[in-house]
Amino acid sequence: MPPTSASRAATVLLPCRRARTTPLTTRVALFFVSSLLVSCVQPVTFAPTDAATVLAHRTISAPNPGDPGSFKVATLYYGSAGNAKRPEFRDSSAYRTGTVDASPYAKMEPEVAKSRKKYWGYDNTKFPLNARVWYPVGDGPFPVVLVVHGNHNMEEYSDPGYKWLGELLASRGFILASIDENFLNGGLRGENDARGWMLLKHLEVFRALNDSAGKPLYHKIDMTRLALMGHSRGGEAVAVAGMFNRLPYYPDDANQKFNFNFEIKGLVAIAPVDGQYTPTDRPSPLSDYNYLVIHGSHDGDVSTFQGLMQYNRIRYTKPSDMFKSAIFVYRANHGQWNTVWNNKDNGPTSGRALELDALIPGEQQRQFGRVAIGGFLETVLHGQRAYQAMFRDHRAAGDWLPPTMYMNRYGDANARYLATFDDDVDLTTGAVPGVRLSGDSLSTWKENDVPVRSRGTTFRSNVVTLGWNNTPVGKDTVTPRSPARFNITLSDSLRSAWQPNATSAVLLTVGMTTQSAPPRKTGRDGAKKDSAAADSSAKGAPKVKAPPKPKTPPADTTKHPTDVTVELEDAGGHTARVLLSEFGPVRVPLEAYIYRRKGRDKTQFPTLSEPVMQTFVLPTSAFTALNSSFDPTTLRTIRLVFDKAKTGTILLDDVGITSIPPN
Repeated sequence: MPPTSASRAATVLLPCRRARTTPLTTRVALFFVSSLLVSCVQPVTFAPTDAATVLAHRTISAPNPGDPGSFKVATLYYGSAGNAKRPEFRDSSAYRTGTVDASPYAKMEPEVAKSRKKYWGYDNTKFPLNARVWYPVGDGPFPVVLVVHGNHNMEEYSDPGYKWLGELLASRGFILASIDENFLNGGLRGENDARGWMLLKHLEVFRALNDSAGKPLYHKIDMTRLALMGHSRGGEAVAVAGMFNRLPYYPDDANQKFNFNFEIKGLVAIAPVDGQYTPTDRPSPLSDYNYLVIHGSHDGDVSTFQGLMQYNRIRYTKPSDMFKSAIFVYRANHGQWNTVWNNKDNGPTSGRALELDALIPGEQQRQFGRVAIGGFLETVLHGQRAYQAMFRDHRAAGDWLPPTMYMNRYGDANARYLATFDDDVDLTTGAVPGVRLSGDSLSTWKENDVPVRSRGTTFRSNVVTLGWNNTPVGKDTVTPRSPARFNITLSDSLRSAWQPNATSAVLLTVGMTTQSAPPRKTGRDGAKKDSAAADSSAKGAPKVKAPPKPKTPPADTTKHPTDVTVELEDAGGHTARVLLSEFGPVRVPLEAYIYRRKGRDKTQFPTLSEPVMQTFVLPTSAFTALNSSFDPTTLRTIRLVFDKAKTGTILLDDVGITSIPPN
């Protein structure tokens, strides 16, 4: 877990080394101090943007999901009695709720419980069920979305900060409730199971609101269409709630029985943490939910895209229309998703520590949230499948998105994966029997986990690292070498079982790097010597002077991305090729300088960029359009051909085949 706002602020407010001064006039002293401070501040630095090109061609023709809809918006509060600190829940409630005993989940030492009871008027045995609700004026029934904040100063209430979402979603035919869990904020640790459990108790409130005449939302609620959304610790809490929803008992204590089983269709995590709650000492498993996670590159609190760890753990057990998506937003921060927190990721002193000038404006960041979250909920709760295209490829939303850069990951319940690189230590086997992996003239071929920006952490999901060097060998050699390749081959029996066709698509998740590769040591046939050298070593053959060893190119030789050719081959040997860049942005990792203090990022993080990968969805129809002889029903090999640069290295993950549903 990242440190609290207070502890982080304490670590970054150290000034540059104090200079010894002799007595000076006040004006000269101030000038000297200001010059010293300027020398401690690094210039604001951005990666060159390609937004004008990448976002230029929106393909979705449906209305912008980030624009207000046609419904008038009304508001109400519900809450428990005894809210001395929150009169809106105590005095203005349209519906009175009880309290819940959360002590099995929000465990507190006696002194902590005593101090909190002194402030709030209650402890963890009587947590209130408070929420502010935005709802559409109409007959309904309407789907329900709950949103919950994360950790913050418990005396600066966080739940009002999602009004921007409440007003949008209510206007578009959703009921949104912003849940009050401020009593869990502050110095608590290991309480995310309580945050998730509380969300499910609020769904019980909505069930009660819907069940009898006279209640304010009677018969306006569709309890078959539910979604949970959370920010920061709340982002992990929604995954915990999704897990608890289907369990018969609390994993840490079977004396706590569960009987929730709500029809939750979607989970949204905004800049979440991961791993604060580990049931039975393992990361929280999650399956069969639509899932969206978003994160900013300049997050000054959760500085690594931790939500990708949960994204990687989500599994689908049967074919359906469910999907998962992860979107990384360049220059977005942690707090601007909540208007109470705004750009101060670590409290009111953040402006002295964080480089706030590097951030996109808060309203732009929230406009992205409106489009992405609105599009996700329209897809999974209103069945508007046209919006799913933006999660396969964010360029489909084009000019709806603020002009910054995005990376997105995608997977769905119809995808069948040929290779995920997490299954065994054999480099030649795929994720299922009948898949063979092979390399041709590669300089680097290994499977490994990837360190992330936070020190000592990884995304807990292996990838394959592929490096190539097509540089001619020897000072007199001018003939280019054949480009390196990587092949994923399906057996006849697997192809027959999976039945790819003209509506199928190939999934490739690729991460570009700035790394060159060493000279390759083998020829195309895998021999350790070139054929001429091999012939010269035969008995009686004249000795040939070996060419000088080529120098290994240094790492980080370029900041420019390297395109890759993707070739599909059918059982008859017919092939078709496309460039990866035709199906998504090809970029090197985006460097992010989060702190104002010069050199702080380089000492704080092992790398200045988060190794977020991009998923490319390549329809087989794009290949048949180039070669009508190519038959996708007999797809035999997916091949990466490294012919667009002499040397380079990429990361590859989650190679699969899916289908693209009609809109």
